[in-house]
Amino acid sequence: MEPGDELAERDPAPAVTLRPATAADAAAVLEIYRPSIEGSAVSFEVSTPSVDEMAARIAKSLDRWQWLVAESRDRILGYAYGTEHRARAAYRWSTEVSAYVHPDGRRQGIGRALYLRLFDDLAARGYSNAYAGIVLPNEPSVALHLSVGFAPIGVFHRVGRKLGRWHDVAWFERRLREAPPEEP
Repeated sequence: MEPGDELAERDPAPAVTLRPATAADAAAVLEIYRPSIEGSAVSFEVSTPSVDEMAARIAKSLDRWQWLVAESRDRILGYAYGTEHRARAAYRWSTEVSAYVHPDGRRQGIGRALYLRLFDDLAARGYSNAYAGIVLPNEPSVALHLSVGFAPIGVFHRVGRKLGRWHDVAWFERRLREAPPEEP
C-alpha cells in the first residue's frame, strides 16, 4: 500500500468548509507549509517561520487581499491566499497567489475550490490579475493551476538556489475580472 492509499479505502471525504483564516489557524497552516520549506524546493523560503510569524502573515493578507482555509471535521486541510504582486503602485490591481493542501486532502478538489473562492474574493476587492510562480518540476501544481484558468507566461531559469542546486520557476497568469479596474 502506498502512502495515502488508506484514504481511498475510507468513506468519501467529509464536507469541506472554506472560510477566512484567523490567527488561531496559524499552527495548522504552518504544519501544512513546513514540508515545502524543510527538505523541499517547493517554497524558496529556507527557514521555517514561527507560529506567531504565520499569524502575522495571515493578518496582513486578510487586511488587503484574502487568506482562506479549507476545513473538515475541525481540521485544516489546505489554504490559499493572495499577497502583493510587486511593491510599486502601478501593480496595485495585480496579486500573487499560492495554495497548499495537506497530503490527506490532495486529489479531492480542495486546492481547486480554495482557488476559485479566492479568485472571487480578490475580484470583489478590485483585483484584475493573479500571478502564481511554481518551482519546477511540479506537475501536480501545474495541473491545478491550468485547471483553474491560469495560462503559462514564462520561466525564470535558475532563479533560486536551494538544497544545493538551482531551480527554475514557471510563472502563470489568470484574469480575475474583465471590467476596468477600480482602486483595490
